[in-house]
Amino acid sequence: MNRLRAIFLFALILLGLAVPAGAQTRMNVMLAAETQSVRPGESVTIAFVMRPAAGWHGYWRNPGDAGAEPIVQWGLPPGWQAGPLQYPVPARKTLLGLMNYVFEGDYALLATLRVPETAEPGVTVPVDARLDYLVCTAELCVPETANVSIELHTMQPGARDAAFEGFRRALPRPLGQPARFAVSGDRVRIAVPYPAAAPIADPYFFPATVEALNHAAAQTVSRAGDYLIVETAGGRAAASLEALEGVLAIGDGAGLELTAMPGEVPARGNVIATTSGDSAPAGGDMAGGGASILLALLGALAGGLILNVMPCVFPILSLKALSLARAGADEGAARSEALAYAAGVIAVCLALGAALLALRAAGVAAGWAFQLQEPRVILFLMLLVTAIALNLAGLFHLPALAGGDKLAQSGGARGAFFTGALAAFVATPCVGPFLGLALGAALVLPAWAALAVFAGLGLGLALPFLLLGFVPALRRRLPKPGAWMARFQRILSIPMFATALGLFWVLGRQAGVDGMTLGLGAAILLGLGLWWLGRRQESGRIWLALALVAAAVLAPMPFIRTAEVAPAGPDALASEPFSEARLAELRAAGTPVFVNFTADWCLTCKVNERAALHQDETAAAFRAKGIAVLTGDWTRGDADITRFLERHGRSGVPLYLYYAPGREAEILPQILTVGRLTALGS
Repeated sequence: MNRLRAIFLFALILLGLAVPAGAQTRMNVMLAAETQSVRPGESVTIAFVMRPAAGWHGYWRNPGDAGAEPIVQWGLPPGWQAGPLQYPVPARKTLLGLMNYVFEGDYALLATLRVPETAEPGVTVPVDARLDYLVCTAELCVPETANVSIELHTMQPGARDAAFEGFRRALPRPLGQPARFAVSGDRVRIAVPYPAAAPIADPYFFPATVEALNHAAAQTVSRAGDYLIVETAGGRAAASLEALEGVLAIGDGAGLELTAMPGEVPARGNVIATTSGDSAPAGGDMAGGGASILLALLGALAGGLILNVMPCVFPILSLKALSLARAGADEGAARSEALAYAAGVIAVCLALGAALLALRAAGVAAGWAFQLQEPRVILFLMLLVTAIALNLAGLFHLPALAGGDKLAQSGGARGAFFTGALAAFVATPCVGPFLGLALGAALVLPAWAALAVFAGLGLGLALPFLLLGFVPALRRRLPKPGAWMARFQRILSIPMFATALGLFWVLGRQAGVDGMTLGLGAAILLGLGLWWLGRRQESGRIWLALALVAAAVLAPMPFIRTAEVAPAGPDALASEPFSEARLAELRAAGTPVFVNFTADWCLTCKVNERAALHQDETAAAFRAKGIAVLTGDWTRGDADITRFLERHGRSGVPLYLYYAPGREAEILPQILTVGRLTALGS
């Protein structure tokens, strides 16, 4: 559990950088007093009235396997004292295999304020409070802060707020009798005094003592005379427990608050309830279970394999394959380089996946390729691809790509690792067949399983080169080295130049004309630096050339800014910008709707648009059938679109949906054809 709590602490640290100022709150918090006036020397009950938005939940004092306890900081007049927060009986919620103790509807946290006898009577005093809390859905958690205040009068008490009677009824009642517990091995047994004739429904023990119990483990509750016996697995602190605090839920929102001390516990009686510790997570069909994780892994593996034919990855793979051909029969060197290449690919995929999971834990609505929504990353990627293209064209020599006759040396493995990392990084704009569903599933899997999916993506991307390294028969089928390889290398520069041109266009879309101009200047400066580097490589005097290259990459970065959104140009489909409100309006009117989620940096999206979506035949069919088109542009990131994608099991684009009148969404393939689109609504 310490690891899970560290993740949430890391999320809180990231929040200041990751969540925009003024972000919408997911929990409405109000401070209320049972009475607005209180005499000096007496007490008054204060309530934090919590109203989570639909689909969101807050946490109990012990959040369970994940989450965070609310923390209050009071701003009280001198001498005033506030007691601890008092919580209602929580509910249990299993998310991604983790047991959480939560509140899903409106609830109130109570506290008692004690007014000193020395308080001046007949005055109005402010009571301020800051409440830090975590609010979550099945996919996202957002730390929020509420600064609330009320005014109290030090005078004869007035009318009492009737709502506080309901708040108190939701609190657990003190047990009033001693309870006992015993630890045997990894099992904890608790004896709770409870009359044999008293009714009980759905009993469950919520431990308030941190790490006393294994929250996700099953609990068995039995009756043994006038005792309820709770049996479950112990937590990390079970062996050293001196006291066990908690709440025993007894049905209909009621509960008993107790503190159990070590002692003899009767034997199990008649079992009245057994709770499963592995209830279904709230992430959809792909959210849990070994079979679902396996499907996600296979999808990531297949999707990564397909990425090898993308124009920005294929030249890199081809050159590394040819470097193996140069190596001849050196089995050890071939395997070493194949493993290093795979390690580089998997390392980058894991790093991007871990960053994505950390951002989402901090409440950021991020998806796969989130880094491409930042124009500085696009500029860096454009300059990197330009450098690769110039290298392939022969302007300068980059050993990591060429490999050459030094494959058997240790430098070959280092170069292969760099090349693998490079291939993985430039492949991120693409979410092709199989990959979209797999990455969408990864975001609702436990962290270890999600990282396994990202590693599977890397393994799929590295698989062709691994096969070449470990299967000599495949290497023997490679063309023999010769002068043709230099010509082939220059031919491979063409798709890389095309990729750089596409990224240059994306930069213009994100950062405007000014950003495009900076990018062009940086590319020219980079080209000059690399040309100079190529001329000086033989002499070894490369420092000035390297400085020029560094200046080309670093100088424009501080000046790149996201430009205002430009109005979309006309397209054959006459689409409207996507919003859930507009989608609901069209569906309520009985209009068939096609929704296109896209991004300028998504190669698959652009191919689909050119080959199918923006064809006259498609537009004519849509007009004839009255199909409205909504376009969700994810180029620069959009939290609402991200959440909508997640609800449909996706973490990135493309995503194509068709809503027939009166029906739910049909998810279309990620590779579109004119025939598939014109058949919609038939």
